[in-house]
Amino acid sequence: MFGVHRGMLEREVLKSEKTGATLKRFVRYIRPYWMILLGILGLILISTWTQVLAPDLTGQAVDCYLTPIMSSGSPGGAAVRNCWYDPNAANLSTSDRVAGLGGLVLLLVGLFVLGAITNGLTFIGMNWIGQHVLRAIRIALFKHLHRLSLSYYSKNEAGDLMSRITNDTETLQQALSFALVNVVSGILLIVWIIFNMLTRSIPFALISLAVIPLMVLSTNWFSGQARKAFRRSRIQMGSVNAELQQSISGVREVQAFSREGENIASFRTTNASNRDANVRAVAFTSALAPTLEGLGYVAMALVIGVGGLLLLNGQDLFGTVLSLGLVITFLNYVQRLTQPVQQIGVLWGNIQSAVAGAERIFNLLDVVPDIQDKPGAKPIPPIKGEVIFDKVWAEYKSGEPVLRGVSFKAKPGQTIAIVGPTGAGKTTIINLIPRFYDVSGGAVMVDGQDVRDVTEASLRQQMGIVLQDSFLFSDTVMNNIRFGRPGATDEEVIAAAKLARADVFIERLSQNYQTVLGERGRGLSQGQRQLIAIARAALANPRILILDEATSSVDTRTERLIQAALEKLLEGRTSFVVAHRLSTIKHADQILVLQNGEIVEEGSFEQLLEAQGIFYDLYMSQFRRQEVALTN
Repeated sequence: MFGVHRGMLEREVLKSEKTGATLKRFVRYIRPYWMILLGILGLILISTWTQVLAPDLTGQAVDCYLTPIMSSGSPGGAAVRNCWYDPNAANLSTSDRVAGLGGLVLLLVGLFVLGAITNGLTFIGMNWIGQHVLRAIRIALFKHLHRLSLSYYSKNEAGDLMSRITNDTETLQQALSFALVNVVSGILLIVWIIFNMLTRSIPFALISLAVIPLMVLSTNWFSGQARKAFRRSRIQMGSVNAELQQSISGVREVQAFSREGENIASFRTTNASNRDANVRAVAFTSALAPTLEGLGYVAMALVIGVGGLLLLNGQDLFGTVLSLGLVITFLNYVQRLTQPVQQIGVLWGNIQSAVAGAERIFNLLDVVPDIQDKPGAKPIPPIKGEVIFDKVWAEYKSGEPVLRGVSFKAKPGQTIAIVGPTGAGKTTIINLIPRFYDVSGGAVMVDGQDVRDVTEASLRQQMGIVLQDSFLFSDTVMNNIRFGRPGATDEEVIAAAKLARADVFIERLSQNYQTVLGERGRGLSQGQRQLIAIARAALANPRILILDEATSSVDTRTERLIQAALEKLLEGRTSFVVAHRLSTIKHADQILVLQNGEIVEEGSFEQLLEAQGIFYDLYMSQFRRQEVALTN
């Protein structure tokens, strides 16, 4: 059921953009908040400074105040020489050392409090930016989806598109609000700590940092694997949403044909693919943390082993005078160094997931609509209603024409009925008039202008369309009708409903025109939904009206009620009617009979019956029965 979709997703994985290009595009959405980002960067610097200074002050507490003052050359003497915080510690009394130690402890507490405050403000600020960026991206996606051509939606599933707007953008926001801050502050902390270690003792720093290359290699490999897995996970999540959306939308058909078991099995397979992709991604992310933690313990063991051995033997390290405080400082440095490395390794997976989501978002934003205004296109003036098809060819798939050289002319105010077997090209003709699709040959002209030379909006604003299965929104009846003309008054909406003969059943609803309809008009019959759609078209007052089998789902009684409304609605407008009902074509000015994408007959109802050709056979086999039913 979804094999074709999965194949498309696999190809999308192969064509994903490089991380650098994706991040560069993402920066455009963050750029408006650069002043706030500078402030946040300042907060990160302060927070990092408190974390770097604390280990050094802890070592100073040991060397300056806790280690007994001994003669030069002993460990105590080394402590004095390494006491930069209070060089006069050797001359202090015990009470003064206690007082100095108390002041140092208060300073450490102050640093911890300052670090906590700056951390909190940092996350608040980044969350604020993240929410605004999330809003901007979703708006950009929503606008872009409205610009895409119908051909795109015929090839892509709604559930996957919804996943990009919801799940993928949410992943971006989480990465920006939390993961990115921790990664940036972690990198800064690592660089700062390494710099401090090198300034304290280059030999001891090199020993302490011996495992860093292994940490970098591990992080690089695990994060690379996690990125691939997270990208696949994001795509599989879109597949899950797509299948879920289709199953819910088609639940009536599923139950009617007892397909619950097959649908559950299909969803189980899709969900299993999503599970496997997530398990793989989490496995790589989870494996990185203990790997880095183990390497961190190795680094700590090196500091304790080498430093402790040299202290016990009273030896220097290549000219560096070791002290207990210095060893404690380096031990704290290594511990603090491994924490951000581990954190970056874990959060890098979140960033990789966000990058994968960003790639899917930008892949969608990069889709170029098949139908768009050409440079210099101008709005079409008020339409009179002349429509000409001049040797029109059309195709949905290259090399497979649906229309083959179709030509006809509709004069202003005429009603053109289009009949023919399924797949003959009837719907394609009416899709070309509002330019939902473009011709592959020939031209469609409205009032003498090629529809490709005018703006889409100005063309479609002067057209009304009633489809076989018109879409109703989860809104009031009043607003569903007003959708045809948003600025219409309540009185105009009610007048349109009366014209469409919809007022009778609307007034029987619980809250009349203010009744909120269910999804897609749930709670109304098919005929009632069509009546509202016809009222919507009537309110729009279009110059060209298109009815695509608008009464095919209406019972005979309802059809009789709305036939008069349709005749009133068609009056004075150029109308194109695709119908399988006799009542909608009997009084047409011109009937086009299509077969295999070509017009094989055309003329009035009487003329085509007299010719006793294809239309005559169609009438005798189908329309004649309807005529008898209508007269009874």
